[in-house]
Amino acid sequence: MAGDKSYLIVGAGVFGVSTAYHLIKKYPDASVTIIDRDAYDASSRVAASWDWNKVVRADYDDIVYCRLALEAQDVFQTEALWKPYFHQTGIYWMCRDDYARDVVDNYKKLGRRADLAAVPVDEARKLYGGLFEDADYTGVKEVLVNKTSGWAAAGDCLIAVTKEALKLGVKYVTGEVQTVLLGTDGQGQRRCTGVRTTQGDVLTASHVLLCTGAYTPKLLELSAASSGHEDLSAGKRIVAGGITTGMTTLADDETYARFASMPVGVQGYTAEQGPFIGSLPPTKDRELKWWGQTIFRNNREVLPGRVLSAPPPEPDYAQWKVSGRLKEDINHANHVFYGKNGAKWKMEKHRICWDAFTTSSDFIISPHAAAKGLYVATCGNFHGWKFFPVLGKYIVQMLEGTLSPELTEKWAWDRERPDPSGFADYPRWEMKELIGASRL
Repeated sequence: MAGDKSYLIVGAGVFGVSTAYHLIKKYPDASVTIIDRDAYDASSRVAASWDWNKVVRADYDDIVYCRLALEAQDVFQTEALWKPYFHQTGIYWMCRDDYARDVVDNYKKLGRRADLAAVPVDEARKLYGGLFEDADYTGVKEVLVNKTSGWAAAGDCLIAVTKEALKLGVKYVTGEVQTVLLGTDGQGQRRCTGVRTTQGDVLTASHVLLCTGAYTPKLLELSAASSGHEDLSAGKRIVAGGITTGMTTLADDETYARFASMPVGVQGYTAEQGPFIGSLPPTKDRELKWWGQTIFRNNREVLPGRVLSAPPPEPDYAQWKVSGRLKEDINHANHVFYGKNGAKWKMEKHRICWDAFTTSSDFIISPHAAAKGLYVATCGNFHGWKFFPVLGKYIVQMLEGTLSPELTEKWAWDRERPDPSGFADYPRWEMKELIGASRL
């Protein structure tokens, strides 16, 4: 029985916490432990899941993620644990390809009714009191307006669900994991037995699940080097990437009143043009947020002869040290959404957010091929948060071997992966190119 087994979950973002929550609900007597470098209620964390706000939408041209996001959104709308954090403000997505039509078609294929439409640009500009009338519509074919999408208070929700998991019996350990530990089982097969922290502490379990986001490639590379088993390495499967976020405070009452009920704004681009850019509605502290257009790697030598992309080695990933060049990314995002209307806003709270990427934008939720008892659930590709309520359900199925063949193949550790040229939101810049002087 799964309740007789032990589970060690490395990483307390949405992948890890959702898994712990679903495990302990299904198997109340199981031993479930989360370990993370930061306390779950710390004022600043490195997890991509920790943030002021995140988009909650099912607006996907990939019907699999559309279906899963709708399932998650149903939970946000109906269950008491999740409802306080979801704000159904709608989404306003400026599309430069057929994205809007594809989303509308997916809703129809899934039999879901929703207040959504692909709206002509001239008509769309008049919506929401002309809030986006001064946006950049160059190349925009139409605007996807979905009034059932919105955003969530991400950090607050993550804390609340973590607390609920702890209340149900999950244990939480604060510590940075340095390597996974390997041994052999009774048949002489290689097995993961636990992890060792940077402080030298050892935690053991029958199931070790890495929900370690941008830290995953480095952790597996350190583990490969320390164990001598090179097949532990992530290789080219996973790349750590960063993006800049920034905020402005809408201190003026009249301005805040105009933006308080705004939808999530998205500037959608083709793969040739680059990543889409977003603007999120004001938080309870009146802070309007953007994310930028530049997603970057940080390739460096983590051990002699071992080069890969990893967040900066500082304990907090140096996430608050944002260069002038990267701050320009937020200025650009402001301009393409609000034009002259936002010209006088003061940009504040710049932060670099890190996540793990695959070339297809698919998650990896899979047993690791190098050792029994070792599993991976990560690669949010900056779109994983919205699945928070249901991720753990599918990760538990993976652990039990009952995940559907479709998802098993889509999220496999070893699968054919496409060239990233078709994935607009893939890390293409190098951080070292972006931390120098401003271009202005």
